[in-house]
Amino acid sequence: MRKIVVLISIVSLFVCLGLSANGDIEKKTYIYSVKGIDTLRMDKYDIVSTEIKPCIIFMFGGGFSSGTRDAERYIDYFEKLVKNGYSVVSIDYRLGMKAIKGTPTDQNIDPLRFAALLKNSITMATEDLFDATSFILSHSDEWHINKNLIIANGSSAGAISVLHGEYAICNNEKIADKLPVGFNYAGIISFAGAIFSTNGDLTYKQLPAPIQMFHGDADRNVPYNKLELSNIGFYGSKHISEQLSKINSPYYFYDVDGANHGIADSPMQNNLHEILSFIDQFVIKKSPLIIHSKVQQIGKSTVKKDFNIMDYINENFK
Repeated sequence: MRKIVVLISIVSLFVCLGLSANGDIEKKTYIYSVKGIDTLRMDKYDIVSTEIKPCIIFMFGGGFSSGTRDAERYIDYFEKLVKNGYSVVSIDYRLGMKAIKGTPTDQNIDPLRFAALLKNSITMATEDLFDATSFILSHSDEWHINKNLIIANGSSAGAISVLHGEYAICNNEKIADKLPVGFNYAGIISFAGAIFSTNGDLTYKQLPAPIQMFHGDADRNVPYNKLELSNIGFYGSKHISEQLSKINSPYYFYDVDGANHGIADSPMQNNLHEILSFIDQFVIKKSPLIIHSKVQQIGKSTVKKDFNIMDYINENFK
């Protein structure tokens, strides 16, 4: 085990350098973990400076079966965050659904098998988030990162993963032992995320970090409200916001009527102001606020919103 850690540390010194088109943002690539056949990397975007900055860890989307940390559609978002004073680290994570999606057997996946596959995929992704976070913390002095201002941000499957990471910390789950004692994220930003539970409805043993959620109520990939089957539940942004309201935990919910799973990407192009405002008010200033912005799109045609569990399974395995 010690040999593997040393190898990772040595390999991590060999970084791939690159500059964005504007010439002032530096990108460095590090190996943060090796797990079986998976070599997990992270890209750090930053402007060279001795200023101590908050850090945003980003997890890409793709249904736990596809996606990349450096997809072109993310880069402009990363660079805008950097220009606003943040270090951005976009990470790889293991894709638990990759091996089975698109195979002939996936057409016959029943709800219980789907639940088992999803739980395993989320667990792996959350472990990788925690390992990446620990790697960043271990380099925080060198990278001029404020250890107390690390924010986890994700899209779709990545949003599910960052929400799960915070949920695991708040409930003292074993997986959180991967993090330094006493660590918590300063904030969570979720683009169309949810929390999956095999223990019934959501409960928090301690208050979570401030959470910002973007979601549309016509999302057929990730539940907007909730899906429940016996003791299994998949709880989306609407339900999470209701649970957070009950315990007076700060959150910002950007709630879009009639919007589909496009909300997993659109905030990066359209809602930078809301994201920066959330970080300033909720994370930096620690304002004890609950903001629920209900957004209606004028002239949008009526869309289906009443999805069942098979709709979600079919959409994610097609």
